[in-house]
Amino acid sequence: MLGVDDDSLKWYAHTGSLLSIYRTLGVGAVRVTVTWSPGESFPTGTDRTELQRAANAGRSIRLVLAVTGPADEAPLDEPSRASYCGFIANILGRYPWIHDVAIWTEPNSKRFWQPVHDAPAAYEALLATCWDTLHAAAPGVNVIATSAPHARPGDWYRALGKAYRASARTAPIFDTVGHNAYPDTSAEPPGAHHARHSIDEGDLARLVKALHTAFAGTGQPLPGEHGVTIWYLEDGFQTTPGVPGLYAGVETERKPVSEAEQASQLTAAVELAYCQPAVGAFFNFELRDDAALDGWQSGLLRPDWTAKPAFAAYRQVLQAAGDGTIACT
Repeated sequence: MLGVDDDSLKWYAHTGSLLSIYRTLGVGAVRVTVTWSPGESFPTGTDRTELQRAANAGRSIRLVLAVTGPADEAPLDEPSRASYCGFIANILGRYPWIHDVAIWTEPNSKRFWQPVHDAPAAYEALLATCWDTLHAAAPGVNVIATSAPHARPGDWYRALGKAYRASARTAPIFDTVGHNAYPDTSAEPPGAHHARHSIDEGDLARLVKALHTAFAGTGQPLPGEHGVTIWYLEDGFQTTPGVPGLYAGVETERKPVSEAEQASQLTAAVELAYCQPAVGAFFNFELRDDAALDGWQSGLLRPDWTAKPAFAAYRQVLQAAGDGTIACT
């Protein structure tokens, strides 16, 4: 399954134009973020309006919800875990056509989860609570564990498995591994190998090995068992401004690429993911570039909604994947 990460789906009152773009691309899913606050049982105010917009669009395209919050408000104890998982269950009850939920965002990164001390055990407990709560509320739900590529994800999953074993739990805690597979820099080939801390797309064997070390012989199925796969929930290659005047500020990416190089990098990344048996999905972050250069310029469209070369390249490789014409060696 090939998709895009696109929060603009919840920002516009009329989503018809976005749905038309998705259809033109041929994407099969869109990932949208939803914010949870401690004690909240359902989105309120603007958050509720935004969820309604995205959920309505979810009748036309597969919607993946990533439910997250501020790093210092991560659900660390039993009451907050029950609140967070109940919040998601209420969303699924209100919108029964939504089946895919990513539990938090990159909990192995201190940018998204604090404190880092005992974070694997806390996240394991959160996954367990959500798996039980959500499968009781919606038996067909897909509970997605998430991870960041450059924050020792191998160590993270081994620690997660240690916490799982210590809990003596026999039921699963996730249905899909949602790993963000960004390269170390946008200029790095998607298949590049890394010896230690990073696990990017080219390091899939190390990720699979870490998962086997963590969960082999337990009640948690591994990729390739009982429908479990690895999804690259975020990947992307940032570009230098291709059109003068559309961007402002200072670039923060160490090695951005040209728009033409982005198209080539993205094509190679999708072809590699397609040929990796353990991988079930790839999402490009994002649909449209941020105008501020300290944001993200890995989109398929420029800030003024004109298409970058990556738009046509992504559409073409999506078609090839759908047709089964990508040659895997």
